[in-house]
Amino acid sequence: MPILAVNVDHVATLRQARLAQEPDPVTAAHLAEIAGARAIIVHLREDRRHILDRDVALLRQLVKTRLHLEMAATPEMGRLALGIRPHMVCLVPEKRQELTTEGGLACAGREKELADFLAPLHAAGIGSSLFIDAEPAQIEAARAIGAEYIEIHTGAYADAPTPQDRQRELERVLAGIRLGRELGLKVNLGHGLNYDNVWAFKDVTGVSEYSIGHSIISRAVLTGIGEAVGTMAGIIRGFAD
Repeated sequence: MPILAVNVDHVATLRQARLAQEPDPVTAAHLAEIAGARAIIVHLREDRRHILDRDVALLRQLVKTRLHLEMAATPEMGRLALGIRPHMVCLVPEKRQELTTEGGLACAGREKELADFLAPLHAAGIGSSLFIDAEPAQIEAARAIGAEYIEIHTGAYADAPTPQDRQRELERVLAGIRLGRELGLKVNLGHGLNYDNVWAFKDVTGVSEYSIGHSIISRAVLTGIGEAVGTMAGIIRGFAD
């Protein structure tokens, strides 16, 4: 049975917009687990634009399910992962100017480099995943690298401008799932999945995990605003008493 892994980066994005203490992504992760998340994902970026080292350290102590750390394949991130020891790392491409991860990691041609990067993490008992596009060459490279999982980038499917384009991208993802499984890889899906487009995978077998963040946090802002405003309004009304 597939599980839901919730990315809480955007809670940290809101916090960092004011360099404040709230909302706290660690609290958000706790609430997500209570609601049914079976893994928590954070992306620790080189520029620390949202998730901070403090967040990852606290999450590793407090998460009751699994902590997955997305990161670039850099020496700094390798050292941090070895120190914190998340349940799994997911290697992703990273550019400072991007708003969010724009595509899959280029693995083909980098097999030895990435295998060497992951070796000490594997030796420490940390699982690994590669965030890649649904391209046969990248999937085959992932197996050669020795990753346990791949996470297929579903952004092109989610952002497709027409039904025909979306169907074509969906078929690419489905083919990627099949190939990954045939090669002995566990397959996760993520990027741009929301409450509407995720239904296309209802009867799809072979997916271990759905990684969803932005859509869930966006919905939470709206579905929770009534309670939040009502509570504050009640406090203010009480000032007249």
